[in-house]
Formats: sequence, C-alpha cells, structure tokens
Amino acid sequence: MKALGTQRVDGRRSLRPLRAVLLAGAIAIAVGVSGCLTQTYNRGYILPEGALEQVPLGASQEQVLVVLGTPSTVATIDGEVFYYISQRTEQTSFLPAKVVDQRVVAVYFDKDRRVRRIANYGMKDGRIFDFVSRTTPAGGQELSYLTYVFKVLGTN
Repeated sequence: MKALGTQRVDGRRSLRPLRAVLLAGAIAIAVGVSGCLTQTYNRGYILPEGALEQVPLGASQEQVLVVLGTPSTVATIDGEVFYYISQRTEQTSFLPAKVVDQRVVAVYFDKDRRVRRIANYGMKDGRIFDFVSRTTPAGGQELSYLTYVFKVLGTN
C-alpha cells in the first residue's frame, strides 16, 4: 500500500496532499457543528437582576418608572397596572424558534398611585403562574387580560 503523498525530486515524500485532506475534513466538521448551534433571543423587557426588590410596597409610580423604566403596556383594571412583557426563544440551526420562557411583570397601584402588589407571571404546567406569590391568578378581567397577552406572545 502506497502512503498518501507525492514523491519529491530528492526521494522524500511530500505531505501536502495529506494536509489538504485534513484541512478539508476539519472545515467540514466545523461547518457541520456550527450548523447545530443554538441561538437565544430575548425580546421585550429584560428584568434587571434585583430590580423587583428595589420596588417596595407603597412606592410611588415615579419610583417604579425610575427603577423599572417605561412599561410595555398600561391597564386600568381596578386601579392602574404597569405591565412589563418579555419573551425568550431559542433557535437551533434552521429549525423554527421555540419559546422557552415568557414573563409578564405586573405592578399594581392603588387609587393614590402607590404600589399595592407586584406579580411576576409566567407559564408553569401550562397555566399562568405568579412566581412572586406562587399562585395562579383567579378568574375575571385580570386573568382574561393575561391569557390574551400570553396568546399573543405565542404560548398557551
């Protein structure tokens, strides 16, 4: 069996063809592996670490705006509510993006525009779940609105 390479004038073998084959193989492997990489995309409001702890009950709307910024949307359900909406998706190669997490942070105000309650809604076991109070919201207008928001985002 003849070794891969070509005979040089001085009688020794050249390793150029072998190097070319190895380089082509390495490139093929790199392209194949990079095609399987997963990209993560964050959309909407990204909650800064520790931000909710900086908004105590009784804080003013102005304080909330300073700490959390402008809400994604505002509603007037039994007082005013600021909603901060976010979604995280992952996409592998050319496959469709898959929603891996979505959140709606809700800051509820009383009639004096002071924080009455804070909720961090997400999906758990296919149901809307508040990760702050560890409960699912009761029926009514609030649940209808949250269900609508999660449907628009693509999960539910």
